[in-house]
Amino acid sequence: MKHSELSFRDSVEFMFNRAAKFIDLPTGLKEKIRVTNSTYTVRFGVRMRGGIKTFTGYRSVHSEHMEPVKGGIRYAPSVNQNEVEALAALMTFKCALVEIPFGGSKGGLCINPADYSEDELEIITRRFAYELAKRDLINPSQNVPAPDMGTGEREMAWMADQYGRMNTTDINARACVTGKPLGGGGIEGRIEATGRGVQYALEEFFRYPKDVAAANLSGGLEGKTVIVQGLGNVGYHAALFLSEECGAKITGIIEVDGALSNDNGLDVNEIHQHIANNGGIKGYKGGTYIENGMKLLEGECDILLPAAIEGAISTENASRIKAPLIIEAANGPITAAANDILRDRGIIIIPDLYANAGGVTVSYFEWVKNLSHIRFGRMQRREEEGRNQLLIEELNHLFKNANIPVEFSTKFLRRFSRGAGELELVRSGLDDTMRLGYQAMREVWRSRPEVGDLRTAGFLVAIRRVANSYQAKGM
Repeated sequence: MKHSELSFRDSVEFMFNRAAKFIDLPTGLKEKIRVTNSTYTVRFGVRMRGGIKTFTGYRSVHSEHMEPVKGGIRYAPSVNQNEVEALAALMTFKCALVEIPFGGSKGGLCINPADYSEDELEIITRRFAYELAKRDLINPSQNVPAPDMGTGEREMAWMADQYGRMNTTDINARACVTGKPLGGGGIEGRIEATGRGVQYALEEFFRYPKDVAAANLSGGLEGKTVIVQGLGNVGYHAALFLSEECGAKITGIIEVDGALSNDNGLDVNEIHQHIANNGGIKGYKGGTYIENGMKLLEGECDILLPAAIEGAISTENASRIKAPLIIEAANGPITAAANDILRDRGIIIIPDLYANAGGVTVSYFEWVKNLSHIRFGRMQRREEEGRNQLLIEELNHLFKNANIPVEFSTKFLRRFSRGAGELELVRSGLDDTMRLGYQAMREVWRSRPEVGDLRTAGFLVAIRRVANSYQAKGM
């Protein structure tokens, strides 16, 4: 890393300070919003493999302007306090931008999950959850974790069960974490949520011809070429939905062991399965293999979609990026210095604090579902179907009496007559959230030229909303 590069934490603070100067805040409130409220470091021992192994974990709370606070827990050897605090801050502003009523938090455990068996991981996870829960750092009304890098449904189920064992009379115990499996209090559409949110974010961007023209593009998503970095959960679902539902063409996929390129388009599902079977993309025959995969970030495409690591685009490669539009599916994939290089070159960036907010949005829906103790759609789905069927029958009757030959298509009848279930309602709520989030960010971007870019505009909207929340409390 060059000396001109800022750390991830410093990058978030830099972006915050750049946006905050456009807002007139009372003395001291800007600092209150900027700083992390608290970070808890836990070191616990687990008896395993004939001895005791000590693990180090973190849970950071950035802002409690709204409670509970929300943020994932990641498992990675690189986890450290600065990274966790940066991610917690980003969660605060992400939730505020898309109007999710949570404060920002984040957690992490310094561990490589690949080094441990499933039984060992369960013991470690339950002990970590115990250490956090006994300090209310896992609690449905105070602090609600979710999956992140290195964790998933399995780990969330263990944590929820551990909390439930410690709080046997808490009727809302399942709401202590989100991202759980369906059988453990989860919600339809949560696994795909962040990738689906990326899709909805791009669809909303392309609804504004002026914004599309600013990226030197035209038309809609159909036919646009996309290079995806990282085919994990987020990258896979984003690539799949963009190719199958939006008509975009995935021409490049970058993974840890190299990259694949094919100007005619890559089969996302086939490659995803190949990775699952072989541990990487090497050996896949449907595209040209590139050993130095990160070079493909500089490839020709309409949309670049970094969905993996922080700092993937830095001062080292920002001047060579050719994509006119970048959407940050990962957290912090563009450094602060690289952001300015790209902006000065006229490249449009749809920022992470908006673009990957789909996960926390659907986590919010899951939390609400757990607190209400009823599946979405259960009360009204059949009633909706009955009303829609009644309307179809009445229309058929009217057309028949008027001798008007009308026949509804099978596709229309199937979709219109079906009442909305949980998955449909989750997707509808997520789509609405992503639309409104972009519109709020865009309004500032377009009405205040001095703001300069969507990222600064997004931070400005978020900071103002956090400030309003604190001021409503009398601060």
